[in-house]
Order: sequence, then C-alpha cells, then structure tokens
Amino acid sequence: MTPFTLHTGLVAPMDRENVDTDAIIPKQFLKSIRKTGFGPNLFDQWRYLDPGFPGQDLASRKPNPDFVLNQPRYSGASVLLARKNFGCGSSREHAPWAIDQYGFRALIAPSYADIFFNNCFKNGLLPIALPEAVVARLFDDVAAFPGYKLTIDLGRQVVVKPDGTELPFEVEPFRKHCLLNGLDDIGLTLQHADTIRSFEAQRIARMPWLANSLGAR
Repeated sequence: MTPFTLHTGLVAPMDRENVDTDAIIPKQFLKSIRKTGFGPNLFDQWRYLDPGFPGQDLASRKPNPDFVLNQPRYSGASVLLARKNFGCGSSREHAPWAIDQYGFRALIAPSYADIFFNNCFKNGLLPIALPEAVVARLFDDVAAFPGYKLTIDLGRQVVVKPDGTELPFEVEPFRKHCLLNGLDDIGLTLQHADTIRSFEAQRIARMPWLANSLGAR
C-alpha cells in the first residue's frame, strides 16, 4: 500500500448527497475475481450514456459530457469533494478500490457510511470529514476557480487551501499510523514475521507430529 504523507491534488466536486456504493461501482462489475481494473468503471452509470459490463471496450462507449469527471477542467483530479453520507449502501470493498484505481488519494465530505469509511483506510484512501458549512464553501471555491487544488498534510492533520488557510481534521491514531507507513492488514501482520516464525518453530518442536500432518497435505 502506498504511504500517504503529504498530497497536493486537483479537486473534483461530486455535488450529490447519499452517493451509494452501487453508484460508485455498479453491481455487474463485482463479478470480477481480481482486485484490480475497477477504475475505468468508477461511477459507470453516470459517466457513460450506454450501459456498461465487465470486459467492455471503453473506446466504444459514449461518455456523458455533463458528468463532472468527464469535464476537462477536472481531468487528473486526485481529491474528491462530496456531500454528506458518501459511500452508503452495500458494504462492497470494490467501492474504495474503484476510487483509488481511478486516481483519487483522498476524499472530503461532511460524513461517510461507516463500512465504506473503514474500507477506505484499509485500502490506502484518506476519507476526511469536515463540517458541512466548510465543505459547502469548498464547493463554492472549486466552482469559482478552475484548477483548484488542495494540499493534505496527514502528519499535521490539516487541509491547506491555496491561500494558506488550514482546515484541521481528525483521524484515529492507529489509522493515521497505517496510512503514513503504507500498512494494510497484511503489512501489519508481516511486521511480526520473525515472531510468527519463532512461534511456529517452537510449536513444531513441542508437537513434531504436526509437521508430518501438515506435510501429508
């Protein structure tokens, strides 16, 4: 998992409340047995005028010119600005996968659905919760200034606006540690690899018949 320390990125506004995970990555794309390749189908029903399905040639599809991510001014955006209750609906982990694989590194919204919020941290995304009035002002700024960028300093827990104004945000210390160090659940486990190997060696020494049982499989 890529560490998240300091990030400056173009902001794209998703000006809708209660965006659910089926809108983020529609259900037909969950058939994939891989963990990759979901970025092109992020917000698929909104990004395209024709219905999408797994394995489809994107060159043959019809983009919706009115959808925010298809507008040239937001090309390459890596910070997604959203309204309240973002990520509601089903618990599919594919939603943060699709957001990350599209190119977003952070989200800013007044609130998130709990499971989606947790899944973001587990997959290297930083979901930032700011007061609704503050988020509303950011929407106004993004609309008024093409090329609007924000800097997110996870170490100091602040979002820095172009004029230098700092917006503090909260993040649980353990989650902050994992993001700063690029640690997912597997990475956390591997930090204790020597202890695990030592335990297994001692266990086999005490119960050698287990080695034969495991070998037989």
